[in-house]
Amino acid sequence: MRESTPPPLARARLDRDGAARSAPDRAARFDADPSARVLLMHDGRALLTEIVEGVPPVLDLRSPAELARLLDAAGTVDAAGAAGEEAGRTDVHGLRVYLGRALDDEGAATAGAPIEVRVLDDADADAVEPEAARWVGLRQAAPMLSDRDSGLFTQAAAIVNWHGASAFCPRCGAATEPIESGWSRRCTNDGGQVFPRTDPAVIVLVTDADDRVLLGSNAMWQSNRFSLLAGFVEPGESLESAVVREIGEEAGLEVVDVEYVASQPWPFPASLMLGFTARAVSAEAAAAVTPDGEEILELRWFSRAELAAALPEVGVPGRTSIAGWLLERWYGGPIESSPQGWGA
Repeated sequence: MRESTPPPLARARLDRDGAARSAPDRAARFDADPSARVLLMHDGRALLTEIVEGVPPVLDLRSPAELARLLDAAGTVDAAGAAGEEAGRTDVHGLRVYLGRALDDEGAATAGAPIEVRVLDDADADAVEPEAARWVGLRQAAPMLSDRDSGLFTQAAAIVNWHGASAFCPRCGAATEPIESGWSRRCTNDGGQVFPRTDPAVIVLVTDADDRVLLGSNAMWQSNRFSLLAGFVEPGESLESAVVREIGEEAGLEVVDVEYVASQPWPFPASLMLGFTARAVSAEAAAAVTPDGEEILELRWFSRAELAAALPEVGVPGRTSIAGWLLERWYGGPIESSPQGWGA
């Protein structure tokens, strides 16, 4: 079944403009372009506009010229920003990555404009915006942001996370440096390239013959927080086989009628969540579900009425996650989750 509206973090309106990444003068042209904008990140958080009551914040995108003036005035050194991607850094401070061009017209200043993400260290971040509350993580920011901004932030967080985990060559251990506008890294020893990775994970809305939904409580969560069952796809495994295996391992339940629904990036740190539905093979099997006791501590079947009655004491995923999106798709409307409910 094709959905008319994709999951929340999969709605970005962006031309990734891959052909421009390898242009030798791309960074210089970007810095000289008056329409160019920079998404600023520091310690995993992005800079948002000031939060005013009744007005949702947006990403505080700055021009390269304004950013340079602020850093020059503060006397900080934006080494990677000045030298571009050839600076040879092995940490994310100073990293710059070309994200692409905005396709929508949410603001005349950014429609069609080239956009980069740059990662600032403590001194640079303080020079740009000293108010700590303006630097916000993706989990907290996404529910407040537009589709364009949440998509940009998701893309930026994912690629920055990859750079942070890829400072050294997996073959020889030598330092790597960013190339291709931040979409690859090169080994400084043998010249080999390392590319961004994405880990596929399945997340499954399981129902029974009465159309009740199966929710589980993870061992790492606080009590009374429930979500859909999920797990990573193993090497050499199909997505459908991963669905059957994960539900069998975590709930002791055999499922059938496995159907793909939609996907959503989840950059914590580098996952792609692939949403599925499945059905318990029989009423007897549904009644015998048993948590594995390691990852899943509790399993419960909910009808729509039972789920509504359990809220807000029971926390369920927020609607920014694909788990929340799948759950609301089954429920038939918005679910007002408790504050606990944010996650995959």
